[in-house]
This record gives sequence, C-alpha cells and structure tokens, in this order.
Amino acid sequence: FGFDGHVYAFDSTTIDLCLEVFEWAKFRKHKGGIKVHTLYDVEAQVPAFFHITTASTHDIMAKPKIPYEKDAYYIFDIGYNDFSNLFNIKKIEATFVVRAKKNLKFKQISWKRRLPKNVLSDSTIEFTVYKSSKDYPIPLRRVVYHDEEQDSELVFLTNDFELPALVVAELYRKRWSVELFFKWLK
Repeated sequence: FGFDGHVYAFDSTTIDLCLEVFEWAKFRKHKGGIKVHTLYDVEAQVPAFFHITTASTHDIMAKPKIPYEKDAYYIFDIGYNDFSNLFNIKKIEATFVVRAKKNLKFKQISWKRRLPKNVLSDSTIEFTVYKSSKDYPIPLRRVVYHDEEQDSELVFLTNDFELPALVVAELYRKRWSVELFFKWLK
C-alpha cells in the first residue's frame, strides 16, 4: 500500500482441545478449545502478536490487548464493532477499517458524488444510538462497496476521510490473509 505505518489484520480462530486432558478449556458441553487472537502484518505476511484465551472468550474482549501503534492501519471483521475501542485507535492517531453490522443506526452528514465503479456510497455519518454516540462521539466515514466476485454488498466504517473508497475496500480484502494463516495454523 505504500503507507508510512504497518497494515494489520486482526481476527481469531478456535483450536480444539481434548476435554479429558484440558478440563479448563471447556466451552461447549462436550468440547474444549482455545482461541488464538492474532494481529497479522498484512504486508510482511507474518503474525505480529498473539493473545490466547479460552474458546468461550468473545473476540471483542481480546481487542484491548492489541499493542496499537501510531500511524498503523488496523483491519477488523464484522464481529469487532466495539466503538469505544475504535475511538481509542483514533486517539492514538492510527487508522481502522471495520466491516459494519447491518443494524447500525446513524445519520448521514455528508456524502460524495461521482463515485468510482463498485462504490455505492461514500459518506460521513454520526451515530444516533446513545451508547454508540457516547463511545464514538465524532463523525465516521461509511463506505458501501459492491463486491463483484461474491456478488455482495459490503459496508465499511473508517476514521480515514482521505483514502480513496476503493483503497478502503482493498484494505478489507487484504484482511483475508489472516484467514489463510489460520488455515495453515490448523
């Protein structure tokens, strides 16, 4: 990407463990496991940070453990819509791209015209729900992108108002490198 800072993707995977040996790892009636939360350096193609928890730990609980860096880019999937933590990323002068949930409540403040191919919307928003607006009290950018390969509509939130919308979508696409790492890990 040619950014000044690193580009990281964050996600987790569950590794099954035998309950008879690892009783502490119980997360279902007859199943045990751990969850490996991974911060993956997209450009170097190596993990930069691991945080291991029991498999029952929700992904958002590991997000504050990330050693965030100024000027870095952090890419998250839909399960990481934790706006107070995203605001902390903004405060340290790092950038994030997160896939938005469908039930997001917001109002549009402004939007761009003359959008590139496959960009359906590029707007500035504010949250209308009290908790979300308290956790992230300043405007965000919302990019709606049509993925032709999957024939699906993806909605991204970012605190970067300068990047072209297609670069925002491309950053999210690169998040899949952490998924490929998990396949190799298992």
